[in-house]
Amino acid sequence: MGVACASAFGATTNVRLKDLGRFLGWRDNMLVGYGIVTGLSGSGDTPRNQATRQAMTNLLSQFDLNLTQDQLQSRNVAMVMITAALPPTANVGDKIDINVTSVGDARSLSGGTLIMTPLRGPDRRVYALAQGPLTVGGYRFDANGNLSLKNHPTTGIVPEGATVEVPVAADLVNRDGYLTFVLKEADATTAERIAVRIDQSLGAGTAQSVDARTVRIRAPQTGNGLNRYVARIETLAVAPDQSSRVVINERTGTVVAGGDMRIAPVTISHGDIKVTVATQYNASQPGLIGFAGPNIRSLVIGNSDLYVDEPGQTVAASFPRGSVGELVQALRASHVSTRDVIAILEAIKAAGALHADIIIQ
Repeated sequence: MGVACASAFGATTNVRLKDLGRFLGWRDNMLVGYGIVTGLSGSGDTPRNQATRQAMTNLLSQFDLNLTQDQLQSRNVAMVMITAALPPTANVGDKIDINVTSVGDARSLSGGTLIMTPLRGPDRRVYALAQGPLTVGGYRFDANGNLSLKNHPTTGIVPEGATVEVPVAADLVNRDGYLTFVLKEADATTAERIAVRIDQSLGAGTAQSVDARTVRIRAPQTGNGLNRYVARIETLAVAPDQSSRVVINERTGTVVAGGDMRIAPVTISHGDIKVTVATQYNASQPGLIGFAGPNIRSLVIGNSDLYVDEPGQTVAASFPRGSVGELVQALRASHVSTRDVIAILEAIKAAGALHADIIIQ
């Protein structure tokens, strides 16, 4: 397996704050509900599914149809769960996408239509209503024991299948009158750089790094300019501090390291021991097969030979000083496998010559 090394040279470029984190309170809200999908061509829940029959009884009773569960034997319906993500600034009448998954023993939801279903939040309040025909990216057909299946036919989506009924507004400013900026990856140096950059743009004392993940920003005095204030902060750019990491994908043989990641002077001596076990099987037959007793059987005997081959050192090199990329390229030229490269890098780190985290994928 070959080894490829990718390195990033040069100084770290500036990145917008919008790409480094988010403001606390700006997030999607999860919605969930359960309902009925109808119009299935005999691929719905079986009559032994009591939950589906109960749901159908409750649904039909709203239309003055009083039927018992024993009278509902159709396989053209299925009970499903509906999930959706409500945006942080949703208004009444906005359309959102929904995901529909079967919770019964239906074989396929292809061709079905979701009946109007309320979607609730964690507070049990209804925030949206879902309804519409399903789009299923798969199919299932079976007949006489033959089955043809593609993807997951018991899962589907309804694009813009839910209508928002309750508006949602993101609450970015806390009671003390501050905004909180949260980094995607916690780093004290990056948080401090963000606070300094905001102070340079909006005035001294505007921002303060609370910890490695949080920056507290003083909100504007007037609430009408909050959106413009947040947009101005998001466009500011800083150079995030990068942690020293070496990422190795053993399956593809890819090694990724920072271009400025150096190693101390080190000498590598890598050996290899090859062990071979050869087994030969022989059958022992009775001398007189035709006159052997009833309990006499042929006996198979295995003879094993063990060979140990120690060819010596496969790699012996000295690196006065260089980068991780140069080291990996030298090991590749020596035809060292990816697994051996991982072992060598871990040994160099244990020796104190490499100050970086090794991440193996």
